[in-house]
Amino acid sequence: MDAKRWSRGAATLMMCAVTGAVVVVTQQDGEPAAARDPHAAHLIPRMVPVAITAPGPLPRTGWTVTADSSPSGTGAGNAIDDNPATTWRTAATALPHTLTIDTGNLVAVGGLSYLPPSDSPNGRIGRYRISVSGDGTAYTDVANGTFADDEGVKTSTFATVLTRFVRLTALSEAGNRGSWSAAAEIHLLGGTDPALARTGWTVSADSQETAAENGAAANVLDGNTATMWHTAWSTAPAAPLPHQITVDTKATHLISGLSYLPRQGGGRNGTIGQYRVETSTDGATWGAAAATGRFADVSTAQTVTFDPRIARYVRLTALTEAGNRGPWSSAAELNLLGRADPTLARTGWTVTASDQETARENGAAANVLDGNAATIWHSAWSSTPPAPLPHLLTVDLRTAVRVGGLAYLPRPAASPNGRIGRYKIETSTDGTAWSARVTGGAFADNPALQTVVFPPATARYVRLTAESEAGTRGPWSSAAEINLLGPSGSVAPARGTWSAPVGFPLVPAAAAQLPDGKILTWSAYARDTFSGGRGRTVTATYDPATGEVTQRTVTETGHDMFCPGISVLPNGRIVVTGGNDSARTSIYDPGTDAWTTGPAMTTARGYQSSTTLSDGRIFTIGGSWSGGVGGTDGTPRKAGEVYSTATGWTALPGARVEPMLTADANPNGDYRKDNHAWLFGWSGGTVLQAGPSRAMNWYTTAGTGGTTPAGNRADDVDAMNGNAVMYDAGKILTVGGATSYENVDASTSAYALSISGTTVTARRTGSLTHARSFANSVVLPDGKVVVFGGQNYPVPFSDNTAVLGAEMWDPATESFTTLASAAIPRTYHSVALLMPDARVFTGGGGLCGNCGTNHFDGEIFTPPNLLNPDGTRAPRPVITTAPATAGNGASITVATDRAVSSFAIVRMGTATHSVNTDQRRIALAPTAVTGGYRLTIPADRGVALPGYWMLFAMDARGVPSVAKTIRIG
Repeated sequence: MDAKRWSRGAATLMMCAVTGAVVVVTQQDGEPAAARDPHAAHLIPRMVPVAITAPGPLPRTGWTVTADSSPSGTGAGNAIDDNPATTWRTAATALPHTLTIDTGNLVAVGGLSYLPPSDSPNGRIGRYRISVSGDGTAYTDVANGTFADDEGVKTSTFATVLTRFVRLTALSEAGNRGSWSAAAEIHLLGGTDPALARTGWTVSADSQETAAENGAAANVLDGNTATMWHTAWSTAPAAPLPHQITVDTKATHLISGLSYLPRQGGGRNGTIGQYRVETSTDGATWGAAAATGRFADVSTAQTVTFDPRIARYVRLTALTEAGNRGPWSSAAELNLLGRADPTLARTGWTVTASDQETARENGAAANVLDGNAATIWHSAWSSTPPAPLPHLLTVDLRTAVRVGGLAYLPRPAASPNGRIGRYKIETSTDGTAWSARVTGGAFADNPALQTVVFPPATARYVRLTAESEAGTRGPWSSAAEINLLGPSGSVAPARGTWSAPVGFPLVPAAAAQLPDGKILTWSAYARDTFSGGRGRTVTATYDPATGEVTQRTVTETGHDMFCPGISVLPNGRIVVTGGNDSARTSIYDPGTDAWTTGPAMTTARGYQSSTTLSDGRIFTIGGSWSGGVGGTDGTPRKAGEVYSTATGWTALPGARVEPMLTADANPNGDYRKDNHAWLFGWSGGTVLQAGPSRAMNWYTTAGTGGTTPAGNRADDVDAMNGNAVMYDAGKILTVGGATSYENVDASTSAYALSISGTTVTARRTGSLTHARSFANSVVLPDGKVVVFGGQNYPVPFSDNTAVLGAEMWDPATESFTTLASAAIPRTYHSVALLMPDARVFTGGGGLCGNCGTNHFDGEIFTPPNLLNPDGTRAPRPVITTAPATAGNGASITVATDRAVSSFAIVRMGTATHSVNTDQRRIALAPTAVTGGYRLTIPADRGVALPGYWMLFAMDARGVPSVAKTIRIG
């Protein structure tokens, strides 16, 4: 899609939410070229392919739209008429303004795109909110943010919801030109469920080749795209088509799709052509085909989606070979899309029926709740004439709960009589007033379990009306079992929760936590792309307290601050160095919201790292991505230099970069080898370089600088685009990374480092569940470290192999646990920061112009320790008094509203390119005193670096307070 105008060609590129649709992921015209990714669109547990993370516009047939203000000639219908030349524009009445789309059906929605009018800037929407509703009355917010003030199409993505109504609320006019709102086109984007975790799954096939190659069926679940299932071929004749491969997930799920990755490595034999997908709860009774179609003869992943259904088994039948090369079938990986089984427990439920057969058989209505598929409810038939259609079954749950679906199990296959055909589902809170949830539905004439999902509603009673018999065999109705579904995707408090996405007017590729609680972000000279230095930077500041995102283009420093080094001075000012304008320095003062120009560096740099020192100066090293490639064409290697507010930048030739170079495969000198150093300011003005090279080093910053080896990081290898976090004083966790910057497999390795004097010891800890590169890590107030995003196989500007699920490392057990999955991939150019309320902001990814992986948004993660077991917010201690400043070595008194067990300080972070050298956590041991607790700030300025910190108090359960901001040093 063109960044400035709507592209009709792109509008249907990724229609992945339509039932039975198959998505083939290809590179769009104009997208930056990259080395071929052999893992393209590879799905592994908790990942999604590009086709799903960039959903396409849904067909708008039959949709209607209303608005709070819709003058003649600029009516709301213009926003969905497929004509960008027509416009919905409100009258100049007071904001906010709303535009509500009624799809007339239940659709899976994962985003919204907004095209402003091209004839005038007046009315461009700035701050916005997106809400959804199943009934057009009760709305739930799913996203909010700020659109950029330009005429380009804007996209807001969010976790998939099944809904009928979508409302866009314009809270402000982007340029503050008036109280209008306007839109040329509004599209809803189709959403799909995430890939299910494959832990414990098994697979079987009708045929597999194990004599002449490892073509075992189990290979489709091993997470290794280099292995494959292949049907038998070494003994003539080869096993004939069709072939079947069946996945047993070991538990029922709500399954809505299948992703097929053909064999990799150049061979095409066995690529599946025509296919059929079926589901089953028992592996014996199979329902009508969930989907049929034809896969393309390509090596990239293809995804087929279908109406969600409760199932344990999924069977893929290969009917043809895509290229007609032979009677084979093959697959590298299979994944299933869906959600946890939301079936409600039926304890205490009762059921009544409009009629039942009890004279000639046990056809009582109660049988549908007895858990025995061999017993059935049957409508009355022994009288003459038998009871006519329609027949009603009413379930009483005994208390009102949220209901989001119904599962109908027909009577056993031996007799089809009474299988329900057309049906209606209604709910009620009192058994008298009924609301229709599904009308005009029809079950298949099949003995398998059949599932209906609808927007959740609070109900005590659910009524199923059978309007016809599926095979027109008579006026009967029957059922073996009826189950009701709760809202799918229910909260799992032990895994944390994610907020609705917050829209930004740019891709937040760099970010800084400010002392006032706001988050400063920026991209490059443009909101969605980068190139050589352009002398300006697009920024946006997010205020979590209000939800507002304000935008600004910084021109006063003449600095394109893309791919920079970032460090925070003791007074809270943020120093941004190099990047696209590779020698420049810009300084942001959060107290005055002003940018000023700093002195030029002695060496031009981009992709360098920097860190604040114990004396308040800033050290930087490396950075051959920009400003010349070190070690080539006469450009010296990029040794360290140091910044002082008094003297500016001073070269440190003795702080040599050579010892920290990685063995990156890129042949262009140090272009990649000196990037993104893991730097930690420490005692006496020293700096520990803990990675990404396996060799660690100490740098000194006095005089002309110095370099001393600190040993290897145990048995680790180079870990480019991994990251490192100081989770307590002198304690560092390193995670993930890869031996080269891109196009190699990432690592699951994690190491714990410990600093004692100048000695650094390293040992391997428990490994990540998912290999990650381009990830971000954040230390929580309790010392646990959460890892967000990244890829199994790092490729810039790609969401292939993106990891959606977060993982948390516990220093007490030195092991990781998996947490909730985000809605949006966070890979190359993403960020993560700890917020003062102990939640985590994550955002960005992309910045690649006309590509499908620009993420103009952020999400906020609530860690598990902020939640009760039922998913509600846990009560939190409150720090009632604390000093605003403290010197190193000082004792301070802090008061709280209740007893607490521990305290910690966390330095405010900055982030870009998986590097955050500002964050670190230090535990503070409390002593109870009159009026509160006495805490002692570490005396060593290399431990408690000078600057702004967040002070947290934690109760006995580990629930942290909202932080008080304290300036140390």
